[in-house]
Amino acid sequence: MIKAILLKLRLVLLVLVVFGSVHGCKKDSGVNQGEIDRGLIEAYILENDITGEFTSTGLFYKIIEPGDEVYPGLYSTVTVTYKGVTLSGQTFDEGSFITFKLNKLIIGWQEGLQLIGEGGKIKLIIPSKMAYGKEVLVFDITLHYFSNS
Repeated sequence: MIKAILLKLRLVLLVLVVFGSVHGCKKDSGVNQGEIDRGLIEAYILENDITGEFTSTGLFYKIIEPGDEVYPGLYSTVTVTYKGVTLSGQTFDEGSFITFKLNKLIIGWQEGLQLIGEGGKIKLIIPSKMAYGKEVLVFDITLHYFSNS
């Protein structure tokens, strides 16, 4: 019980710090968007009890299923099913068995999809700079198959 209360207090404090950083500073005040995004991601994973890892670039991922042992490369063509939501949970995009050139996708996908093999499933929480530049996004992706041609 005490652990749950402390966890909620930490979450509230983190959200207040992030909110103050986002809304209390002007663009030219030296606020680092990467730090703001990191705080938003940490609050989201804490609130939603998600375990995973951060990469050195700030991408957060959780491998749900690793898939096969061979992973796609940056220049692979991938076929995926995905759902993208905002941190508030609003779906903004989804697709089923869609094929893309990996190097033509957002940086968060380029990095994240190279962490799983065919049949793998991954959750990506992508900082704004690695997505579309506006906000942190959450994707659940299944990699059905890929080719290197």
